[in-house]
Amino acid sequence: MILSYLRTLLLYLVLILSIRLMGKRQIGQMEASEFVVTMLVANLAAIPMQDGAIPLYSGLVPILTVLGMELVLSGLILRSVFLRRLLCGKPVILINNGKILTDNLRRTRITLDELMGHLREKDVLDIQTVQYAILETDGNLSVFPYPKYVPASARDAGVPAQKQHLPLSIIQDGVLLRENLKKSGKDGSWVDSILAGNNATLSTTLLLTIDDSGQVTWLGKETP
Repeated sequence: MILSYLRTLLLYLVLILSIRLMGKRQIGQMEASEFVVTMLVANLAAIPMQDGAIPLYSGLVPILTVLGMELVLSGLILRSVFLRRLLCGKPVILINNGKILTDNLRRTRITLDELMGHLREKDVLDIQTVQYAILETDGNLSVFPYPKYVPASARDAGVPAQKQHLPLSIIQDGVLLRENLKKSGKDGSWVDSILAGNNATLSTTLLLTIDDSGQVTWLGKETP
């Protein structure tokens, strides 16, 4: 029982490491080759997990082999346009200057209902407002309305736009992030003053952030 537990734990850690090495995009929208690799790695790990009679290396070796192939292939795809188009495909225009390209819909096996659904996901209800719609290689749909239907920006409206500032987390779920505290140029006494001003302690703080404009945000934990 203990051996089975340790084998499962080791394979789990190897899978996590494999996904991390393949890149963060693996947990978002995946290309076809990335999806195949993810499925293969999961299936290869399941076999030695379920059958204790199978040597552990029988699962580890194929997983590491597939991982190595994926890393090499990813590097080649970055350098070769031919390989990129062969393995990842290329974007397909579904709506061009307001006209639905039915041939491209059939080629990509997308129905009108699915196209309308993708448009609704982009907050588009009237297809006549769409000038271009492009199916990207990861399956996402990029939608570009006609200029007259694009919401006015602050520049278009003549309104001065305020600069945005990226907040830096100082405390998360009761834990003081000392590296971020150092980046912010603050110290422990500053944290104590913020907590005192909110009648809080470190353990009762859910989130404390500060941006480069000096804006401080404090959120407390919900009391049970």
